[in-house]
Parts: sequence; structure tokens; C-alpha cells
Amino acid sequence: MTTAKKTKQKTSGRRGASTTNVVVLGGGLIGSVIASDLAASRGMRVMVADADAASLKNCVRRAERPIETVEADLADAGEIAKAIADADLVVGALPSGLGMNALETVIDVGRHYVDISFMSEDNLHLAERAKKKRLSVVVDIGVAPGMSNLLCGYGARKLDRCDRLEILVGGLPRHRHWPWEYKASWSPGDVLEEYVRPVRVVEKGEIVWKEALAEPELVDFEGVGTLETFLTDGLRSLADTLDVPDMVEKTMRFPGHIELMRVMRHLGLFSAEPVTLPDGTTIRPLDLTSHLLFPQWKFEKGEPDCTIMRITAEGLLGRIPTRMMWDLVDDLDPATGFSSMSRCTAFPAAAMARMIADGTFKRRGVFAPEQIANDKGLLERMLKELKARGVEYRATVESID
Repeated sequence: MTTAKKTKQKTSGRRGASTTNVVVLGGGLIGSVIASDLAASRGMRVMVADADAASLKNCVRRAERPIETVEADLADAGEIAKAIADADLVVGALPSGLGMNALETVIDVGRHYVDISFMSEDNLHLAERAKKKRLSVVVDIGVAPGMSNLLCGYGARKLDRCDRLEILVGGLPRHRHWPWEYKASWSPGDVLEEYVRPVRVVEKGEIVWKEALAEPELVDFEGVGTLETFLTDGLRSLADTLDVPDMVEKTMRFPGHIELMRVMRHLGLFSAEPVTLPDGTTIRPLDLTSHLLFPQWKFEKGEPDCTIMRITAEGLLGRIPTRMMWDLVDDLDPATGFSSMSRCTAFPAAAMARMIADGTFKRRGVFAPEQIANDKGLLERMLKELKARGVEYRATVESID
């Protein structure tokens, strides 16, 4: 276990009644952007917790305003509790495998929480525990899940009858690369998990389980080109919280990537089950695959990425068959060096944290984004803050012939 070691970095100002003390759990590519954005917010004092000293130094380097750092093993509930002891609000930016432990710990300690950890476990069952402690907890508030949920929830409510929701989303290098046609703009381990985790879709009002990477289709995006879409388990809470008869989420990649991943999965290279080689060596195929693959999926310093998303809600507006759409095409910000995926994921979480801190969001419990999408002014403020940071969702409404 790593002993927590707190280091102050260029802190200024005195702690007062108007100061919100925020701890960001995880100082990676996304956590560092969350910290930077919150540190620039009036009345916020930010500390980042991470086990990796190099990541913490990078957080300080990336932030324009002062932040603090603390070294802590965030797989350990006790270390998390120590790190957030003086916090008013906590933001989680951890890998999926650490998400649930952190969520439960933060609630037990009694701190408001905003999370983007993409944990595989159900978390809405913790709502009553958080409500009893009078905590505001918003989970999955990144880009997808996150903005995808908010827009789906808004569209489903705005239409008088919503018949169908579709999420298309992808994080890609701006330029294609042989042979993978892909580089990972977020945790590569979570990417591979998407490729093996069974997929929930909603068809005719029923939850149907399907295989990941299935049902490929082509779609064109202006300024990007032709992309391949395929099933991934991205509906998450939407399948339980919205009463819409048809819902699906698909991931987008450059053409060719899907077939490579399907072949590798078929060969067993994504398996976490140990295999014994003829010489007696035991290894998990997933570990070897990750060791060889992830360096090739790594972005070079300054290499541009892009985030593409399209949310579609179809149904009746009055008596008119109507399609509502939100499109996002976002690129790396050359001014800050922040990748597109980190911006598109971090900024919604930071905006949500500000709304909890300033009292705009006062509901108590654990909420998925779609459950709060129609709170008065919430989506409008979210979109306004994102646009001010260069992340713009373009909305269209059209009748369906």
C-alpha cells in the first residue's frame, strides 16, 4: 500500500467560507483537464490525487492556475478517505476497475461526487445511501456516457412520444494509421473491455443481449469521412431509466478496425483466462495483447485526435413524425494541447461540479445524466459552458418523411 504524501503546488489565497475544496481522483489525461478547468473557476481550490508522481507533476504543468497534489493509492479505500478528508466535492476520473470502490468510499465519507469512471457495475442502487447523507452524486457525466445520456434524456422528454434513440460515438486519430486504423484516446484497457462485454440494446420495448462488434454499418461525417459503426455496451443506465421502445449505442472507427478486432477476439487474444504454454509458462492472453498492442495505440506527443458523436431521437412532436439530432465533431486544442477526447469528457464533469458547488444542482441521491437532463436550465448551461470552451453540439430538428 502506498502511503499518502501530500505536496502543495503553487497554492495561493486563504481557505474561506466561499471556497469550494475539490479533490480530483486520478491525474491522467482526463483528470488533469478536469483539474485545470476547475482551478480556473472562481472560488475553487483544487487538489489532484494519484499514485503516480509523474502524472501529478503533469497536472501541475497543465494547469494555468495553482493546484495541490497528493500521492495516494486510489485502489485503497482508506487512502481515498484520507485524500478527500478536507474536500467539499470530489470528482472521479479513474479507470473503470477502480470506479465502484471509489464511489462507495466517497459516499461513505460523505462528500458530493461527480464521476466519469465508466464502471461496469450498476451504481444507481446507491441512491438511497447518498440521499440519506444529503449528497449530490452524478455518475457517467463525461461525453459518452455523459453528454449522450443528457441529450437522449432531453430528446425523449421533448418529443411527445419518443420511439427511437441512437447514439453514435467515436474517439479517433485525426489521420488514419495502418494497420489498426485506430489509436486510443482514452484508457486502452477500457477500449478492449468494450470489445468483449456483451451488449444491451432495446428492441420493441425489450432488452436484448447481443455480441460486441456486431452489426457493422457505414456512416459519413462531414469533415471526417466514412466511418464504421458497430455495437458496444454504451446504453448503460439508459436501458433502465428511459421508456423508449428502441435504443442502441454504436462505436465508430475507421473502416477495417472492426474486422481486426473480431479476428483477435476469435483467436482468444482478449481472454483474461490463464493459458499454460508447452514450456510450463502461464500467461493471460489479454496481458500479452495489452503489452504488445497498447504502445502501438499510443498517440505521439501533439498528435491530433478528434471526437465524433451523433445523438438521434425520433418520434412524434404533436402529430408530426420528427427527428431531433445533435452532432459533435471536435479536435485537439492546439492552444492548450488538450486532446479532443480529454476536453469532451472532462468539461461536462467540470461543469457538473460547478453546478453542485454553486447550488444550481441541489437534488440528493445518485443520478445518471438522463435523469437530470430536464432540470430547468441544466442542459442549456452545460451546452453554453462547453461552447465557451470550443466544444459545440450542433442541433437540428426535422420532420420525417
